[in-house]
Amino acid sequence: MTNSIVIGVDIGGSHITAMGVDLHKKTLLKSIVSRKHVDCHETADCILTTWTEALQEVISQIPSEAIQGIGFAMPGPFDYPAGIAHFKGVMKYDNLNNVDVRKEIYQLLGLSAQVPVRFLNDATCFAIGEAWMGPAAKYQRSMAITLGTGFGSAFLDDGIPVEKGDEVPESGCVYHLPFGNTNADDHFSSRWFKRVYEEQFSRKSGGVKEMSEKAENNPEVQAIFTEFGQNLGNFLAPWLVRFRAGCLTIGGNISRGYELFEKPFRTALRSHNCSTDVFLSELGECAAIAGSARLTDDTFYLNLPFISNK
Repeated sequence: MTNSIVIGVDIGGSHITAMGVDLHKKTLLKSIVSRKHVDCHETADCILTTWTEALQEVISQIPSEAIQGIGFAMPGPFDYPAGIAHFKGVMKYDNLNNVDVRKEIYQLLGLSAQVPVRFLNDATCFAIGEAWMGPAAKYQRSMAITLGTGFGSAFLDDGIPVEKGDEVPESGCVYHLPFGNTNADDHFSSRWFKRVYEEQFSRKSGGVKEMSEKAENNPEVQAIFTEFGQNLGNFLAPWLVRFRAGCLTIGGNISRGYELFEKPFRTALRSHNCSTDVFLSELGECAAIAGSARLTDDTFYLNLPFISNK
């Protein structure tokens, strides 16, 4: 090993995954990994203890002199530059509200101040990782989305998130934009599938995975996925065209049922004269880990919008 080893961390609503990443070789060290269940409703001390245990397991497998930094793919609301959580009323990690997570990590791990500990939105880290290690690396401009309990997105130019300008929405994300009677997040997340299924069949949906299994033999359930694909294509196409995105990468749990909505999705894109290439994420969760690890690269980090605009 060389001294280019950092730790990438993906924080989910019920887990933490930490993995070694070699920045110079641009390689995920999948044998150096720790994944732990996290109860997001626990006390701050319990949550931070579990996170620390996962990090310590990874650190124990890396020579101490080789650890160059730790990057976190963190859900919001969160003050990413300051490293302070603002989880209030979001039904997860509420007990971390106003906690200086960076300070706690330094103290709990006994890290040197020279080791950077950095944070960025999980969907943005996913996009960065895909543009760094995935097929999107071949494109100057790309967009990435995550379809799951929420609707995550990011626009990237040469691997750097774009958050301002006429070509992207304010803050560079689309979940809050109007769609239908509400907003995009309500329509392109697991909540939409649950709501539509239960309204139509008057019984519990069992989740998107169970619905996708039923769709194979039930045209009425398949129609729900068809509607989803049409809506997603109609919503995304104008932004993909405006940003001149060479490719779109799709991740998140709902993407596992992509074959059920791919055709109507692509048809909707074409109807808007959108020729953007579309990829399913092959990296999966590792994309967010790769993106978070890249935050420890000073040259990259200092080019991020909230740093470079200061």
